[in-house]
Amino acid sequence: MIVKVGGKHYRTVWMEGSSVFFIEQNLLPFEFRIEQSENFARSCHAIRTMQVRGAGAIGALAGFAMAQAFVEAETTGNPALILRARAEIESTRPTAGNLFFAVEKVYSAGQRSAGDAMAEAMAIADKDTEDCRKIGEYGDSLISDGFRIETHCNAGWLAFVDYGTALSPLYTAYGKGKRIFVYVDETRPRSQGARLTAWELHQEGIPHTIIPDSAGAWLMSQGKVDMMITGADRIASNGDTANKIGTFEKALAAKAIGIPFYIAAPLSTFDLKCPTGKDIPIEERSQEEVLYAEGPDESGTMRKIRLASPGSSAFNPAFDITPAELISGIITERGIVRATREDIIKVAR
Repeated sequence: MIVKVGGKHYRTVWMEGSSVFFIEQNLLPFEFRIEQSENFARSCHAIRTMQVRGAGAIGALAGFAMAQAFVEAETTGNPALILRARAEIESTRPTAGNLFFAVEKVYSAGQRSAGDAMAEAMAIADKDTEDCRKIGEYGDSLISDGFRIETHCNAGWLAFVDYGTALSPLYTAYGKGKRIFVYVDETRPRSQGARLTAWELHQEGIPHTIIPDSAGAWLMSQGKVDMMITGADRIASNGDTANKIGTFEKALAAKAIGIPFYIAAPLSTFDLKCPTGKDIPIEERSQEEVLYAEGPDESGTMRKIRLASPGSSAFNPAFDITPAELISGIITERGIVRATREDIIKVAR
């Protein structure tokens, strides 16, 4: 366990009986609220609307949703519901590799019984937590005392069941007494860095500052960044990596300036059936996320305001692909590996 909220430890998502509970991430950092989902359709809604987001958390919730479908099918005597539910769950976030990994495992377990489906979903969530803890230990070996680290989007405990990936090494290093400073990319258009990563680091007391997405290359060129770590939503078998939009340009800048650029991800994020990054589907989200922003006014009431020129439209790809040759290494629960097909196949099997 890494971060507590109000002195209490929370996972991002968990299951009690056939209900799923989760932290409503769209309200953070302004309000901390636990929501409940009693069926797979509600769980799908939570994934699609990004109430739960982040590779591991999406995977865990998708696994729980698949288990809920088996329970619902058994209760209603409607086995045809299972295939429909699987299709609906898999359509919620098409780029996220962990989602498909979890759905397949829970679906296979559910062929035996609904109880086995639930047990498998819970096992996936538990393994996600342990994998992220190990990623923290391996990644800590890359961090020296006094390091200044840049990260993009949110790959902390909110993005997984616990610990996180890109932030897990930072939590481990800081917990061991290393002095670190974190530059947090704001991560437009949904600002997961400014809203979620910054909130996590503040909860833990780690020194940090939020920077505009366009400031990273400049900071690197001024010698103010020692390394960069991001998470991943899917990793192709050749090492090409899908992550939140804006990651690719940060990797290009790091390569040009000579800054190590690492990806942190569990093996459940690897897709050995996907040959290269060109084969990873890129989710395109609503243009509303680009054209508008939401936050509380002085009274605490959430308000939505337009940021862009009225009458203009927007293009909103949620992810981009970072080519393997720009990646210094991938931090996994089995160690740090090169972003090559040979090394990835070896560690993932």
